[in-house]
Amino acid sequence: MFQSGYQGTGVRDICSAAGAPQGSFTNHFRSKEAFAREVLDRYFAHVKTAVSEALNDKSLTPRQRLKRYLDIISGRLEGDRWRRGCLIGDFSLEASSHSEFLRERLEAIFQEWRTPFAECIAEAQAAGEIDSKFDPVDLAEFLLASWEGAILRMKVEQAPAALERFKTIIFNTVFKEQK
Repeated sequence: MFQSGYQGTGVRDICSAAGAPQGSFTNHFRSKEAFAREVLDRYFAHVKTAVSEALNDKSLTPRQRLKRYLDIISGRLEGDRWRRGCLIGDFSLEASSHSEFLRERLEAIFQEWRTPFAECIAEAQAAGEIDSKFDPVDLAEFLLASWEGAILRMKVEQAPAALERFKTIIFNTVFKEQK
């Protein structure tokens, strides 16, 4: 699904890649949607590990932790030579308009995903590191939505420029260090 997308991957493709008969697939999953949700949930668990690694590092200031998360993900994307992005973003583009089941799961993922960012942003605001003009949840939503857009551009360009541009602009505007 990372290589061909949700729409471009059939049950036969999945079974072939797994070296399993098609009957095995239907014994474990009632549909391709159910399989995709399992893939999405496992991917999100991996993402949450990166979020925790960055945002729970109390040796850094909250603002530095936000930047660290983006740097961790940039490093992973570089490891894939800028060709693979975020499965959550990919599924949001491709599957959410075709599957209410997946759309609802994606919505829940984004709500859960924003929480640690909103908490870190609120901590940065309380410490006077960044401006308190905007609600932390709104800023977390903005951060994730904009970052996903930068990842999409990175995939198209197969280069890091969009990610670097995003980080430079967001940390010189929205998350500008307060003096």
